[in-house]
Amino acid sequence: MLYLHAISKPMNRTLIIIVLMAFQNYIHAQINEVGLFLGGSNYIGDIGPTDYLAPKDIAIGFVYKWNKSVRHSYRFSYTYGKLESHDRNSDVPLRIERDLAFDNTIHEFSAGLEFNFFEFDLHHLKPQYTPYIYTGLNYFAYYEKYFIGKDLKEDYREGAIAIPMIVGFKARLAQNFVIGIEAGARYTFTDNLDGSNPKNENLSELKFGNINSKDWYVFTGFTLTYTFGENPCFCPR
Repeated sequence: MLYLHAISKPMNRTLIIIVLMAFQNYIHAQINEVGLFLGGSNYIGDIGPTDYLAPKDIAIGFVYKWNKSVRHSYRFSYTYGKLESHDRNSDVPLRIERDLAFDNTIHEFSAGLEFNFFEFDLHHLKPQYTPYIYTGLNYFAYYEKYFIGKDLKEDYREGAIAIPMIVGFKARLAQNFVIGIEAGARYTFTDNLDGSNPKNENLSELKFGNINSKDWYVFTGFTLTYTFGENPCFCPR
């Protein structure tokens, strides 16, 4: 027993050293980005214009990226956006005649994967730039609303899931900053960002529009992130 105990001590020390070294390499093998998103928002649904990309309301948020390689990053974000639309701005005669208007707010939490078309290696000092795409899973909070005549009423706060589809272009700005421009549509699993299809069963008679299609919202704008952590070498070891 004493012999085994004597052996186990150096083995335990060796194991601890290996774990600490692996953890240290894991920490140093990553580079982080944290920053801001600033831009505009628009909505696509049963009220107002049907333009797909028409940012006019404010959208602002925070972005964090964990660069795992020169080709991909894990990305997490929070974005606040305001949505509003008016039938009178539509080019559809029936909508113009209906003359409804709505507003809502979005609090969006997103997690997913960003893929770079070109190698984006912040370890090198030469200029870095690339187009990219991003997708993942969003959870967002909004207000359930409904119409009484032309008056918009607020029911309760609700949450839903959305799938983001973002395209963008980014470049390194100075040594520790990355600037990007992007546009991203979110396909939502709700049809009531605009009050046209309330979930409340007591309000089912107030539904209108295409109740078989879901609403979309779009954020378009700029990102500015600061990079920190030891720059990794993504070359094979």
